[in-house]
Amino acid sequence: MKSLKKLFLVLFLFTCYLSSAQTSKGDVSSLPIDSKTNCYVRYYYFPNLEAYFDNLELVYHYKVDGQWQKSENLPTNYGGYSLYNKVRVSITDFDGDEPYQLLKTHKKMYPYNSKGRFANQSASASTE
Repeated sequence: MKSLKKLFLVLFLFTCYLSSAQTSKGDVSSLPIDSKTNCYVRYYYFPNLEAYFDNLELVYHYKVDGQWQKSENLPTNYGGYSLYNKVRVSITDFDGDEPYQLLKTHKKMYPYNSKGRFANQSASASTE
């Protein structure tokens, strides 16, 4: 009887874990909202990669041979880039599905800087 209770407890905990893991990916309500623009902070822009990370879908957006790709990991030619180790800029004015539409603006606002110093670490860009 004790082993049956333990089994049910383990199954219950496992089910809770799976349900929480599923809601964390794709759940817009889990994203922070920028108070100035009233947009979700969905993307990070990486100036030295000219790539984006989507906090909602948990994927990277990057260019390969001129075409935008989407993947959970960066390709090997990006050299094991770390999300939290290098320069990233929070995109606070766009929460659509194609952040690369604003790449030209983001490149001007946040040019590559090897020392990773920007006056403002969040982007609030207008479309051109």
